[in-house]
Amino acid sequence: MQKFTPEKYIEFIIKNLVNHPEDIKISRIDGTKETIIEIRVHQEDVGKVIGKNGSVVRALRTIVSAIGNREKKNYILEVID
Repeated sequence: MQKFTPEKYIEFIIKNLVNHPEDIKISRIDGTKETIIEIRVHQEDVGKVIGKNGSVVRALRTIVSAIGNREKKNYILEVID
């Protein structure tokens, strides 16, 4: 069975939301207590990733948190504009 990383889940979801999927860059910064996942998208797509009142990014953070709970890790999701 293939193991999917949080980055793969997030990339799949974001590619289906934005107009410029080729500009998606997801990086992972491993720390001692937490892992930060940074998302960079085309400037026009930042609003789509954040969503109205932050609803989309909140849902993405919930998904990443659930993956972290399963793996016993602490993930933090950041959208970089």
